[in-house]
Amino acid sequence: MLSKATSLLLLSLIMSLSAYAQQVLPETKHKLVVIAHRGNHIAVPENTLAAAREAIASGADYVEVDLRTTKDGHLVVLHDATVDRTTNGAGKVSAMTLDEVKHLQVFNRNKKTNKIPEFREMLAVCKGKINIYLDFKAADVSETWKQIREAGMEKQVIVYLNKESDYSEWQKVAPEVPLMSSLPKDIDSKEKLSVFLKRLPLKIVDNLPHPQLLSAINEAGVQVWLDVQSATEGLVSWKEALQKGVQGLQTDQPAALIKYLQENGSR
Repeated sequence: MLSKATSLLLLSLIMSLSAYAQQVLPETKHKLVVIAHRGNHIAVPENTLAAAREAIASGADYVEVDLRTTKDGHLVVLHDATVDRTTNGAGKVSAMTLDEVKHLQVFNRNKKTNKIPEFREMLAVCKGKINIYLDFKAADVSETWKQIREAGMEKQVIVYLNKESDYSEWQKVAPEVPLMSSLPKDIDSKEKLSVFLKRLPLKIVDNLPHPQLLSAINEAGVQVWLDVQSATEGLVSWKEALQKGVQGLQTDQPAALIKYLQENGSR
């Protein structure tokens, strides 16, 4: 007869595998997906509705956006914890009401102004046009999922987790949502990978600390989407990433990357 501890362990494993089985990645037209990092923000400000529309126009498969929460509990799209870098204001978004946030102006190099969008506004712009790669910075899981469902975007969103502690909450609230995170650098063998994925079943990872593990990662049903965005992003970094055989690339230059992929028969 199994001990109580063993029974609980088996039950936990079965529940994890069941939750993983429910996770299905959003549909895309391309085998290699292109993610527009904070939207296509070359000519418009990052993480704005304009950046999402530019990402759609570029042909990207996903737009990556960052989720935070205002003082009065509203979900907004913003990368930094403060508004200092991207707006004409200052302070933590978590210390501001939605009304205060809405009055801020978001600038970029050409000085055209935009607003920090609510998450529900971003969902409405993207629905049926582009999938969302949601960088889950600081928000309530239940409210986030509620807004995704209200927008009819349940099958168009993947969620990136910055904290392992968020995993159980997402699995409890929305077990069907595909989850993504990073592999620890010490995962350097197939055995360690297996142990990690049993504890934290994911559908996507955004790094490949040990390239020789790519086949094992893919065999486990997990895709690798690499970050190629950087100040020196271009042909060299794109070629290097493609040579690794990954399934996705996150970029600050979605239109240029897509053109490169088309010219090289990769899209």
